[in-house]
Amino acid sequence: MDLHDSPEDLAFRQEVRDFVAANLPDDIRAKVLGFLRVEREDYVRWQRILAGRGWGAPGWPLEHGGCGWNAVQRNIFEEECFSAGAPRQMPFGLSMIAPVLMKYGTPAQKERFLPRIVSMDDWWCQGYSEPGAGSDLASLKTRAERHGSHYVVTGQKIWTSFAQWANWMFALVRTDASGKPQRGISLLLIPMDAKGITVRPIKTLDGGHDVNEVFLDGVQVPVENLVGEENDGWTLAKYLLGHERTAIAGLGMCKRLLRRLKEVARVQTKHGHPLIQDPRFRDRIAKIEIDVLAHEWSLARLVSLEQAGRGLGAEPSMLKIRGSEIQGELGELLMECAGPYAVPFLDEATVFGFDGPTAGGVELNPLAGLYLDLRKVAIYGGTNEIQRGLIGKSLVAL
Repeated sequence: MDLHDSPEDLAFRQEVRDFVAANLPDDIRAKVLGFLRVEREDYVRWQRILAGRGWGAPGWPLEHGGCGWNAVQRNIFEEECFSAGAPRQMPFGLSMIAPVLMKYGTPAQKERFLPRIVSMDDWWCQGYSEPGAGSDLASLKTRAERHGSHYVVTGQKIWTSFAQWANWMFALVRTDASGKPQRGISLLLIPMDAKGITVRPIKTLDGGHDVNEVFLDGVQVPVENLVGEENDGWTLAKYLLGHERTAIAGLGMCKRLLRRLKEVARVQTKHGHPLIQDPRFRDRIAKIEIDVLAHEWSLARLVSLEQAGRGLGAEPSMLKIRGSEIQGELGELLMECAGPYAVPFLDEATVFGFDGPTAGGVELNPLAGLYLDLRKVAIYGGTNEIQRGLIGKSLVAL
């Protein structure tokens, strides 16, 4: 495993860096680097800028309209975009349902949905978790009964990220309750404007509205919106979650948070001196920087395995755990830098252009919300506790 960029990789890195510097809108950059609220239009605008350059789908093969990049190039692209202050490309379409459609979808499904994911004419959300089925996903109760050319879907999904902005949802539903729970699950593509769908917001501690409850009351879904075989959705779900967990590793986010931590520590003072000069706090920054570097090497090892064509086992789970832990620790250190100024939190100050008074300044106000928001990364893609169980099972099987 070579941890150094080749000359070709260095040239590609510079190409990406130059493009992002020249084309990322200043207002979007200011929102992202200031941990302010990023709106739907910001995500769409940046996605379409990338699509215009031919970089709208970094992880896709050329035959489906992607970039055809290898794993190293994809990693470089993500790192440079995050470093420059670009918003993340929404994963629900690009890196979650799209790979499933490429592998299991019909030609008609690929032709209909894949181009609209790249252009972001369609915004997808994920209908997996339910009030009684989160980490134990096989316990889901939302049912889909076939009536001729349609399924009739009834149930409830929860923690559905950005459902208020989405026009499509890929959802796991129960089509057979007679056998093993995993056996009776199917994957449906459901239009969010269908009759019988109600979206109810869930306000989180950071003041944001990223997640929602989605109620489905007799929603009619055409049979052609079934992906793969009926009752074989568990296979598709596991395939999708492998892609999601690797993305949650969030190396680019870790590096962005680390850079911001150093900036704040140089400004905030303790006993009249910059906090970064405090030996104990400086040691903690050094430790987390070592952790980020080790995380980068682990990701590079995963990239090497992928390039060698080796199937991935527990590695995505391991990266997901470590990435979420590092992000949480960085959020905590940022809060400690802000000190008492991290306590007061004005939700309205997270909106770009706010010029009212906040304790410690507008630039410190979002750190409380950031800290709270990063708590939930440990839950995405299956809780860290569940991931440890998967890792343990993989070791037993060796």
